[in-house]
Amino acid sequence: MIHFFGNPATKIFAVQTTQEITSENEQKLTWLFGNEPKINMASLDAFFVGPRAAMITPWSTNAVEITRNMGITDILRIEEFNAVTEDFINFDPMLSQKYKGIGQSIYDINILPEPILEIEDIAGYNQKEGLALSDEEVTYLEGLSEKMGRRLTDSEVFGFSQVNSEHCRHKIFNGTFIIDGREMPSSLFKLIKKTSQENPNDIVSAYKDNVAFLKGPKAIQFAPKTADKPDFYEEQAFESVLSLKAETHNFPTTVEPFNGAATGSGGEIRDRLAGGKGSLPLAGTAVYMTALSRLEKDRPWEKGMPEREWLYQTPMDILIKASNGASDFGNKFGQPLIAGSVLTFEHDEKGSVNGPSAGRLGYDKVIMQAGGIGYGKAEQALKDTPKKGDKIVILGGDNYRIGMGGAAVSSADTGEFSAAIELNAVQRSNP
Repeated sequence: MIHFFGNPATKIFAVQTTQEITSENEQKLTWLFGNEPKINMASLDAFFVGPRAAMITPWSTNAVEITRNMGITDILRIEEFNAVTEDFINFDPMLSQKYKGIGQSIYDINILPEPILEIEDIAGYNQKEGLALSDEEVTYLEGLSEKMGRRLTDSEVFGFSQVNSEHCRHKIFNGTFIIDGREMPSSLFKLIKKTSQENPNDIVSAYKDNVAFLKGPKAIQFAPKTADKPDFYEEQAFESVLSLKAETHNFPTTVEPFNGAATGSGGEIRDRLAGGKGSLPLAGTAVYMTALSRLEKDRPWEKGMPEREWLYQTPMDILIKASNGASDFGNKFGQPLIAGSVLTFEHDEKGSVNGPSAGRLGYDKVIMQAGGIGYGKAEQALKDTPKKGDKIVILGGDNYRIGMGGAAVSSADTGEFSAAIELNAVQRSNP
């Protein structure tokens, strides 16, 4: 059931519970919502903007956790809904929706699975959905379809485009380079890996996981003797490893800076958590590289060429929103972002501000690098090899269309596809 607190003319808190709210808990919630009283109505007939029904927000997760710490155990979800006019349009439809009245069905999700779609024109589907498949890949899939004696489904073509994207496969980094007619002995990736091969030093694990481990000091752990029941604490020494991780989130931060940078930081936190058999993140870093910010008027070096018409956000907006997003995810997760840097760059190669656009260079597609450090136990730094008969456990929550397709779209030029496809491909932050 849904209970409403607040003022219908300004803001409503919709509280979903498993049973009626007691008078004691009603007083607690009234206090929690800034002395906003409970509204004794089953529904409210007005226009509101609030979260989409299918997407529980990070704010709700935090709010429900707070109520549990207050001794209120039967609350499932709490969301904010702001009163608006009928013609109000200034909200992000990817995260929010406009409701004409809110009632007991506000969190109901009535979505049926769409039927499987057989793709007749793979090349056309590639363009329509922004899958970034090359002509060679389209030809390969067409041949595969003919070999199998049936059309490929939308899920098969979509899935192939993601796992075989530049983002996932590193086709350029792993590709064969021919320079001046001569095939080079090493790919770019092999050259990168060669450093650790020639100088392994204290490297425990590199290029075999989504995080690298170095030998760390002997550490003392102060923890319960057993993990599955209350027990006495004790000190125990263990050999540690230090984790190092860096990843880029360039395309998402260019298109949607706050969520793009937030999920960049979230991604590297996830990778350090999943390193080996598990490790712990400690602190994060972030680097932002954009075109000139043009923040202040007295910077003559920023007037060397006219500002371009930006695709989604200005460099200044990106720097502010991306910084907020990366910090926000870390703060909500419990990891501080302790260091970073900013670099802005534009250059006119032709030496003339009125020359052809091909001569103008800059960080038009933003570079966002999320990094961090952490630690783990040396005995847990390497994964075991799966064996036949092992059980597989899949962990995770609901999956949304948001963020799907990011591997393919981020491998293409920003602006190559429609705004709807590019915005769809950006994950939304929910620590």
